[in-house]
Formats: sequence, C-alpha cells, structure tokens
Amino acid sequence: MTLLNDLRTRRRRLGVAAACTGLLAALLTAVPAAATPDPGDGPAVRQQVSPGSRAEAAAAIADGEIPGQDEIVHSDNIEHLANIPKDALPGTNSDLAFQGKYAFSGNYDGFRIFDISNPKSPKTVAQVLCPGSQNDISVSGDLLFLSTDSSRSDSSCNSTTQPVTEKSSWEGMKVFDISDKANPKYVAAVETACGSHTHTLVPERKNVYIYVSSYSPNAAYPDCQPPHDGISVIKVPRKAPEKAALVGFPVLFPGEGPDGGGNPGSPTNPGVAKTTGCHDLTVLPSKDLAAGACMGDGILFSIKDPEHPKVIDQVQDNVNFAFWHSATFNQKANKVVFTDELGGGGAATCNAATGPDKGADGIYDIVGKGDKRKLVFRSYYKIPRYQADTENCVAHNGSLIPVKGKDIMVQAWYQGGVSVWDFTNSSKPKEIAYFERGPLDTQVLRGAGSWSAYYYNGYIYSNDIAKGFDVLRLDDKRTDPAKRIRLPELNVQTQPDYFD
Repeated sequence: MTLLNDLRTRRRRLGVAAACTGLLAALLTAVPAAATPDPGDGPAVRQQVSPGSRAEAAAAIADGEIPGQDEIVHSDNIEHLANIPKDALPGTNSDLAFQGKYAFSGNYDGFRIFDISNPKSPKTVAQVLCPGSQNDISVSGDLLFLSTDSSRSDSSCNSTTQPVTEKSSWEGMKVFDISDKANPKYVAAVETACGSHTHTLVPERKNVYIYVSSYSPNAAYPDCQPPHDGISVIKVPRKAPEKAALVGFPVLFPGEGPDGGGNPGSPTNPGVAKTTGCHDLTVLPSKDLAAGACMGDGILFSIKDPEHPKVIDQVQDNVNFAFWHSATFNQKANKVVFTDELGGGGAATCNAATGPDKGADGIYDIVGKGDKRKLVFRSYYKIPRYQADTENCVAHNGSLIPVKGKDIMVQAWYQGGVSVWDFTNSSKPKEIAYFERGPLDTQVLRGAGSWSAYYYNGYIYSNDIAKGFDVLRLDDKRTDPAKRIRLPELNVQTQPDYFD
C-alpha cells in the first residue's frame, strides 16, 4: 500500500516511550567500542524491549501511525515491483553487485545470481553454498569476488567454523569464474590478515586490484595481530586468476603506539570505535581518489598508484559518529557522504532517544586541490520517520542515482527501509522518496531490513536481510533523467563516471 505519513504525529507517538526506556542507552554504551558492525556474524540475537515500548508500538500500529507488522508502505513516487524470498541460502542477505542483465546477491551462506532482464520478475540463475560471513560481493568481467570474515577450518566452500585462536584457521578473499553464470567455479583463495570484512575493486585492463578492509586485531589471534592500521592489497591477473596473491599492506594510520595513528576510541573518546583498520572503502577510479570509512576515522586518499595508496586528509567526529562505516562520492568528486553505523546495525537508533544526528550520514565537501584537499563537514542526514524500538535501524549501504547537476542517492536503513534523498545543497539534505516494511516483530528486536539499496539501469534493487530481494521503480521528475544511463557493470564501492 501507499502511505503518506503525518511525520509530526509519528514523531510524537514514538518519541515518548523511547525516551523513557533504558534499552537504547544500554545498547549504545556497550556496543560501539567493541562492536563487530553489521549483524549476522553470530547466531541471530533477539533483544528484549520494555513492556512500554511494546505497548507503544502496538498502539502506533493500531492508530495507523507506523506500518503494521511486515506491512509495506512507500511514497507515491515509489512502486514495489517484486520480492524474491530467500531460498536455498537461509543466512543473512548482504551486499549486491550487477553486470549486464544479472544481479549478484551476497548471503552469509554463499551467493545467489538473478536474471533481472525483466525487473518485475527476477529469475534465479544459480545459488552457490559457500559459508563465510559477510560474503561481501563484487564482479569484474568473468570474475566474482567474495569476502570471508569469519574464522573457517580452511578456504574451501565445505569449511566449518573454527576458533580464530587456531593458527590453521582461514579468512580472506575467494575468487570465482562466472563466465558461465549458471555454473560458477571456485578458482582461487587468498588469506588476509584479520580476514576480509569488505573489499573494493580497483580494476585495470590486465589485473584487478582488491583493497581488503578488516579490523579488530588481538594478540591472541595468530593471523590478526596488532597493530593492524592499514589494508591488504591483492592482485588478480584476469587471464590467470588462480595466481591471485597478496602484494602489499599499505599503512593508512602511521603513528606511535600499538594501534598506530588512528582514533584512540574509548575512553579518550567515549562511545567511539578505536581505529584498528577500515570497515569499507569506496574508490573513484576516474579521479584516482578513494574514501575510507575506518572505524573512528574518515579518510580521503589518492590511488594513482593502486599498490601504494596515499592519504590526503583524515577527519574524526567524536560527538555524533560511533563507527565510520561506508563512503559515497558525488559525481563531481567534491563531496563525500560517510555513514555512521551506530550500534553495529543491530540496535534501534531511528527514534527520539537517539535524535537526528547520531546513526546518520555525515556530508563533507572536498575543498582545495591535489594533495592539499580537505574534508569539510557540512551537515547530517537521517530518515525523517521514527521507527519502533523493535526495529534495528541506522544508516547503511547506498549508491548515487545518476542525475547530471544533482547529488541524489538511494540508501538502505535496515528496518528503516529505503530512502531516496537529495544532497545537492550539502547543508540542507532532504528526502524525496521512501519504501519500508513495518516491524518484523512487535515483541522483540530482531535483525532485518534492507542491507543494500542500489540504483542500477533504471531500477532500485534492495537486499533485505530477512525478506529477500526487492525491486523498486522510482518515478519522479527529479530522478527520471537517470533512466537514460546504462551501465555494463556496477560495483557500488567502485564508483563509475556516469557521464563519461
């Protein structure tokens, strides 16, 4: 159904009880500094909420102020075309990648390939069982890349869980040949320090470079020793992917001490993650630039030499950011949107108790030239609809919608749904469309919602942690010009030049 909400009423109803409960405060005090952000790394956790919060959610649903359990609502300019539930892979759905008429869906149990030539009726082409969270996914030519950030008995797709304290345990990158989409073939594996939570491709004609992001070293982990203040770089020859190999570990946070020169985190900066690596990187190859979301820091760096990236600027926000999670450039490369994954993606942070600035996007202008460029903060953006305390909600993965002269993106917010928003004016971002489901559960907080929401060749594709693969159509005069843009391939963390 379509619902145009009275936001003031919704804010009032969901604000009173949220401010009275101690659940959120407990979560946010306990989680950021020690979090392994992005849910699903372990067994599904159900968080109890207060009786008052449960009653509040029930009353708000009964009054039509928030969607009912699993009820779909959206703005008038969004149409929900399709939902494909999870099938052979029951784990947490994660990231998405695209190539031609295909969408590639990561899942903690492996990956799934869809034929999206008819967006109203996606068809499953293949499902590959290969457990290993998060299974962050990307594609380039005939190759597919999969991140493993959980300790496994070996590098095979038949591996089992094994303690990270055992030297023989494996984490890292896997490479598949997808020249036959119906029959992907596993061709290589490269172990990396502290595994691969996410990865980013820097593709060249003969080789594909992979920047591997990982973090949280520990002296008790044989393959994840501190300091861990950089990223792993893997080189994959396109014609011989079986020769994929680690070629370097550039240090991004040089400095004294056990963790280098990144954010020291708590107790120096209470509630802020200590920087012990990066969570996610986005590269803009056409401009030789990259932006890094690195736990307690945001960075801008040059990738003119892909094996030796060079940091240009480094910023922190020790007031409103708990965990720098991901980054998105605008097309002109004079802005970066950083996300804060407050609560690790498993907390209810889209409520009055949290407010509009925490768990939000931070919009930064890039000012200056060359190696003297600086990141300058302009504003925050957060969805303008409060969610129930049984809904995990925080800023997560999104992409640009290619409209010349405008800065518009679509973004996932877990159970906050999918938001389309305009940040052409860096200081005054505004939402222009949305799609969401009501709470997965009205009694307890259960992880669900959109992990990634990306615009590709005229449609929005969302990978819902619990509900599966969604296809949305956006019809709006502000975004309609984007429908003329067609890409042969899209890995969102390797941003294309849409208008070249």
